[in-house]
Amino acid sequence: MIKKFLVFLLACFFGLNCYAQLSVTHLLTESQSNPLSIDVKMPRFSWQVLAGNKNSVLQSAYEIKVGEISPLGKDAQIWQSGKVAGDQSVYIPYKGDALKSGVQYSWQVRIWDNYGRVSAWSAKAYWRMGLLSPADWKAKWIGPGYPDDAVNKPSPMLRKAVTVTKTVKSAVAYITSHGFYEAQINGVKVGDAYLTPGWTSYHNRLQYQVYDVTTMLTKGQNAIGAKLGSGWYRSPLGPSNPSPNHYGNDVGLLFQLQITYTDGTSETIISDESWKSSTGELRYAEIYNGATIDARMEQKGWAQAGFNDQAWAGVKVQDYNKDNLIATYNEPVKKQTTFKAQKLITTPKKEKVIDFGQNVVGWVRVKLNGKAGDTIKISHTEVLDKAGNFYTENLRAARAQNIYILKGTGDEYFEPQFTWQGFRYIKVEGIAGDLNLDNFTAQVIYSDMALTGTFSCSNPLLNQLQHNIQWGQKGNFLDVPTDCPQRDERLGWTGDAQVFSRTASYNMNVHNFFAKWLKDLTADQFKSGSVPHIIPDIFSGGGSERDGGSTGWGDVATIVPWNMYLAYGDKQILADQYVSMKAWVDYMQHQAKDNLWNTGGHFGDWLFYSVSNDMDGASAITSKYLIAQCFYAHSTQLLINAAKVLGNKADEDYYTNLIGKIKDAFVKEYVTGNGLVSSDTQTAYSLALEFDMLPENLRQQAAGRLAANVKRYDNHLTTGFLGTPYLCDVLSRFGYADVAYKLLLQESYPSWLYPVKKGATTIWERWDGIRPDGEFETPSMNSFNHYAYGAIGDWMYRVIAGIDTKNEGVGYKQISIKPTVGGKLTFANATYETIYGKLSSNWKTEGDTFYMDIIIPANTTATVYIPDDNGVVSENSKPVSANKDIKAGAVIPGFKVFEVGSGSYHFSSKKG
Repeated sequence: MIKKFLVFLLACFFGLNCYAQLSVTHLLTESQSNPLSIDVKMPRFSWQVLAGNKNSVLQSAYEIKVGEISPLGKDAQIWQSGKVAGDQSVYIPYKGDALKSGVQYSWQVRIWDNYGRVSAWSAKAYWRMGLLSPADWKAKWIGPGYPDDAVNKPSPMLRKAVTVTKTVKSAVAYITSHGFYEAQINGVKVGDAYLTPGWTSYHNRLQYQVYDVTTMLTKGQNAIGAKLGSGWYRSPLGPSNPSPNHYGNDVGLLFQLQITYTDGTSETIISDESWKSSTGELRYAEIYNGATIDARMEQKGWAQAGFNDQAWAGVKVQDYNKDNLIATYNEPVKKQTTFKAQKLITTPKKEKVIDFGQNVVGWVRVKLNGKAGDTIKISHTEVLDKAGNFYTENLRAARAQNIYILKGTGDEYFEPQFTWQGFRYIKVEGIAGDLNLDNFTAQVIYSDMALTGTFSCSNPLLNQLQHNIQWGQKGNFLDVPTDCPQRDERLGWTGDAQVFSRTASYNMNVHNFFAKWLKDLTADQFKSGSVPHIIPDIFSGGGSERDGGSTGWGDVATIVPWNMYLAYGDKQILADQYVSMKAWVDYMQHQAKDNLWNTGGHFGDWLFYSVSNDMDGASAITSKYLIAQCFYAHSTQLLINAAKVLGNKADEDYYTNLIGKIKDAFVKEYVTGNGLVSSDTQTAYSLALEFDMLPENLRQQAAGRLAANVKRYDNHLTTGFLGTPYLCDVLSRFGYADVAYKLLLQESYPSWLYPVKKGATTIWERWDGIRPDGEFETPSMNSFNHYAYGAIGDWMYRVIAGIDTKNEGVGYKQISIKPTVGGKLTFANATYETIYGKLSSNWKTEGDTFYMDIIIPANTTATVYIPDDNGVVSENSKPVSANKDIKAGAVIPGFKVFEVGSGSYHFSSKKG
């Protein structure tokens, strides 16, 4: 043994076959870390390679072993892959015997690399299978048994006393609800998620959550409690005459607790007739209007053992179908950071207003002291008006107000339940005298996705823009990608999601978030293939297709799956969504006549630049049907791409033939013989060029027309929701990066930086939400937290910092680092946590020298483009040729190109 150890140490010293320098980390099962519930029958495994002190490391083989964990915690191996040659380290499927419902499993992996090293076995990762059949649910749906208050709908509280007579080895709770739920065991909240069970197409797909509650139970008397709220299930939803009870009239609970004892026996505790119900301090809770808490009605200890529930009513058992129950796919909404109150304002109207300094989404925690019956009202808004007064008109019908009634027992602490607000400012009513800012804290919530991207540069306004983009995403990614978080809407508008999806994938790990939401798209898609305007669909209720089929909105069915495939390399997303993708393209084909789609209702280039007195034709109006034809072609191309990835040759051939006809019809209808696109707007040229709608001999000319159009508007953009994401990309692609930079750095309206100069901390819905004279745009549609125009973030990562995928290198298996220097920037830094590990690109210019530091994760390769093909390039202050990990790449005008493997590199290029 000692001899073997000495040999091992010598191998490490001389850099030979030493696994201590090669390791495996970040193990994921179905893109989740140690998930407590998976209902995928053959889950997939992913990991990251840590290369030690070696560059250009590629995995050459792997081996996986899987164990089944018995009720008593023993691990019995059930599958081993054997040594499998290859560099695949993501989405590798389990191939053993069928997995069992509710059972926990472990897995480990070890790898070999291209240097002949072998790693140690990784630490164990775990997952638990969900309840795989409706028959596995022994619990019954229950709801309150007392007469309902049809007006205020106070939140029901359900409870059950439980006696545990043995020592608990493990305990797992399976919970879902109609409406929101928060569960407790012995007075302690179960889990740290909020707004559970999340929002899905409830009739088709209702998620349940699973919690390990082993440490929450004690031997002897215990109590289980659950509080319910209306949530998305029965709150009024939508801005146009919203009606409640879209999914159902009654909230309800489904609860199942599986206890395993140290002696090997088990017990199942379920929601059933034996539970009791009542109400407490939460008298009202609704999404748009807020919550009312009357502390005088608190039933203290209601979810603890020994509580006297003799006066409580029974429960009502409901016979709901359980076929729609599914495991949770995405990260739940959780509490994130907090903001302290920054400033106390007394407005011209003498109202007391607190500024938190950042437009956030969540609620305010408040410490209060007063007499029993004192009522405190906290109202929320994003902005103050021109005079400095509290402004809520843009919230429309949403009251966005939390009301607290004190019980008068000294210091009392309040925060709302089953609601949230979008706000920067709050108005406080009911407190006499001065307010103590220390008593008010803004609590931020959003889906608990890992933050994956950072971007900064030498221009502080662009840094604030990046800040605003990220906070717009945080505020609107609450289980579904909402359009806005404050007014009477907060819906999953498809157009907003598709234009922002690629940017979203840089800022956060949105793989699971969008995979889940896309399944709801499929569930709610009309039989014709038309796609509802929002997902989950609450407009049509699965009936009329009037609220669907708009170009750029319906194309979410193809664009988001493809963008997720680019970002994460997961073919399963394409496989899961392929039928939906194809149905949308077929819908457009059926609507088209002679391959021209010029029918139907469309939103067009939503909120494009327009002037009220258009005497000189300055409004940038783009034909809705021209836009429709462009997106028709784009979605068809993405379907072709997906068919090719999935090996569907018949579809690939059929739609390749179709797209040629679509583009021919576009040129015939919308392009003159001299190459003028009929609408002659920035959006028309951007879409035509981005989607390759023009013959190659007309493309550069069209790009020149686009650049001239920008100049005609004095270097201002005029695009709306559909044109904006592609504008700078097209300009830089066709040699007009300088024009793209001028647009990005423009500070006057309309521009990305105009809101920044106006003090915005998130992205606005309109370019001029606050006009130059300080007045507001139309209040019926004027959100100050609306992420769509933040789609420019994609260009900032890909073009300024240069971080992108290369050709077919989806998921950043093959990387492109190609920065574009311009806009008087002297440096740009970006990092991105890929599925393989950290990737970064940091460049700066000093005098006549360009410097670039990059990090390439193990098990990937990269093509690096150093600007200036005449420069003399060094790496780590030595000639590039001295580094064996760097190879000369293709000859590209304007760049020196190199092929590199994983590792850290420090390039410099002195002008020749």
